[in-house]
Amino acid sequence: MPPQSHQNHLLIIEDDKGRKEFPLEEAVYSIGRDPNSDIRLFSQFVSRRHATLVRRQREDGSPYYRIVDGNLKGQPSANGLIINGRKLQAHDLQDEDEVIFGPQVSAKYYLLKTDPHPTGPPDEFDITLISPGMIGDPEEWNS
Repeated sequence: MPPQSHQNHLLIIEDDKGRKEFPLEEAVYSIGRDPNSDIRLFSQFVSRRHATLVRRQREDGSPYYRIVDGNLKGQPSANGLIINGRKLQAHDLQDEDEVIFGPQVSAKYYLLKTDPHPTGPPDEFDITLISPGMIGDPEEWNS
């Protein structure tokens, strides 16, 4: 079986305090103005419990994140979520999706795939079979 590529999930938030990066690894994240939020948003225009991120699994076993408006108890945020220009209650995040929580408060989601092949020193048996003297006219190679 070939090695599977590893996926890293990254959420980049921009709000009143600037830009912050959040590598996503946990099963659930609360997002909002509340100081106890896992991902805190700094803006008077967002709800205390504005959204929730939930990690789920595709049929092939690969993880993905779904963003849901409000909290997991069904309490929606005041302004809702605008995802890629559309107001949605929930959305399965795709690479480079943009989520707007309020004026000047947004997030960009990235799905980063890493190469399954380890990087390291070159293989000792990986040799070049062309010497610099072989450049040019093939008639001159053996002279």
